[in-house]
Amino acid sequence: MTEKLSLTELQQVIRDSLYMALPDFYWVVAEISEIKENQSGHCYLELIEKNSDEKNVSARIKAIIWSKRYRFLKSFFENITGESLCEGLKILVKTKIEYHELYGLSLIISDIDPAFTIGEMAMKRLAIIKKLEQEGVFSMNKELAFPVVPQRIAVISSKNAAGYSDFINQLNDNSFGYVFHTFLIDSIMQGTETEQSIISALDKIANNTHLFDLVAIIRGGGSQSDLSWFDSYNIAYHITQFPLPVITGIGHDKDSSVTDLVANTSLKTPTAVADFLINSMASAENLLMEMSAEIKDNSRIIIEMNRTRIETSGIKLPPLTRILISVNRDILSGKILEITNIGKEFIFRAGRIPSTQESRLFSSVKSFSAEKEARVVRARQNLIAVTTNAFRSYGQRIGVLDNNLSILKPENVLRRGYTITSLNGRIVKKSDLLKTDDQIETQFSDGVVKSRVLGKPKNI
Repeated sequence: MTEKLSLTELQQVIRDSLYMALPDFYWVVAEISEIKENQSGHCYLELIEKNSDEKNVSARIKAIIWSKRYRFLKSFFENITGESLCEGLKILVKTKIEYHELYGLSLIISDIDPAFTIGEMAMKRLAIIKKLEQEGVFSMNKELAFPVVPQRIAVISSKNAAGYSDFINQLNDNSFGYVFHTFLIDSIMQGTETEQSIISALDKIANNTHLFDLVAIIRGGGSQSDLSWFDSYNIAYHITQFPLPVITGIGHDKDSSVTDLVANTSLKTPTAVADFLINSMASAENLLMEMSAEIKDNSRIIIEMNRTRIETSGIKLPPLTRILISVNRDILSGKILEITNIGKEFIFRAGRIPSTQESRLFSSVKSFSAEKEARVVRARQNLIAVTTNAFRSYGQRIGVLDNNLSILKPENVLRRGYTITSLNGRIVKKSDLLKTDDQIETQFSDGVVKSRVLGKPKNI
């Protein structure tokens, strides 16, 4: 093909080909990924389709609802479903394919089926409930015992929400004067970040469960789409596994979210949650008063019964005491007689023991003395032998030492050629002690020589 086309001409060929090949309207199922309304009132969307894993996107296209049509479809859709068109919503739309030279391929939406969206929402909710039931966790939080005195409350809500203010005011202004301790974990309660924000808040509370009696998840009223974020498997699963009772007041007037269904207690509004807690405290107070009255009545009955028993015992005790004294007197007399007889027999037997013991003692002493005497004789002989050997050994050592000492005597040392030098009667051991002109004496074995120091060598 040798014909040359401009880019515009090629785009027009593509457009015309699409219109000729796909001239009809098509009903398309897709999920809203992005949605924006410009100043002119036109609505621009990005539609996607996800794989079965609900994570990866398998298809994506732009879509437009022109302003006049958008005003009608928006009102129509919200009136039927109670939902607003928003990100994450699955819809069934009637579309026509359009191709523009500048903006490329897009879908022009002319109609929307609200019944499909309602069915999708209901199916999603039912699927989550069924999954939780199959996992055996759906009613786990409901099985937790609700605290008798629910005073310490961890609150998951937005700090700026009117519902949170109503909840706090209702608690604090209760007519009974009950005191509640609340701790707010500020959370996002609408939009795509709702799930992660609430789960993060639950995790924070789970790390400090000893500080709280229960958890309250509260949010004021809103559209069905605003509240549909609580139809979340992950939020519901965290609540089923939570160690404290969870109470919800998420502002639903008609249907309950999955979060409501798995909570320990579900109420419609934040104010209703506050009233429920106040009534729980009132019930606890009434129970305490009933228990107090019952304890008082039972105590009075027990006291009266024991007073009667004491009075009866006071009448029966004297004659019983006399009988017991008489019986025990007879027993004591018998014991005294028995002890006396035993004592006499013991004394008789003891009188025969000393003579026998004396004979045994004499024989033992004689044997012991003979053994000790023999040991003394052996010890004396051993001592004489050891002493003799010791004297002989020490005599030899003394002889050796005497010879060594004789060798070391000064006169013997001098005979071997050594001399002794002294200065003023003191022996000189080092040349440093001498000075020039000092008069010294040198003793030999056969006499003494006197001399004078004339000088010392420099190396001395």
